[in-house]
Amino acid sequence: MQDKDIKILNRSYHFALRVLKMVRQLPAKNDVRIISNQLLRSATSIGANVEEAIGAYSKPEFAHRMSVALREARESHYWLRLVRDSGIVKPSRFSSVINEAEEIKKILGAIVRTSRTKKA
Repeated sequence: MQDKDIKILNRSYHFALRVLKMVRQLPAKNDVRIISNQLLRSATSIGANVEEAIGAYSKPEFAHRMSVALREARESHYWLRLVRDSGIVKPSRFSSVINEAEEIKKILGAIVRTSRTKKA
């Protein structure tokens, strides 16, 4: 396991924890609950797929799992922006977690690009 793998694994884990804590503070209205559930699923799926990628048996499997994690990071970023822009909470409460989602997307994107260009 490479140092960059450990970093993204830790970062995605802490991101999921932050989102979990934030979701618990959102109103319990049906429409908000639906969005909260979507956000929680995608945010926690990032780290789970990174974990699976690190344990992959082949480079193609690694690249596939990391690309799934990237898709989940994109989805999480979308839901976070939707919550922020909907007026459910103060936008400033979501700024840092949205920035973190963006950073995770960039890191995963670089990992996916690199893993697909390297020969197996």
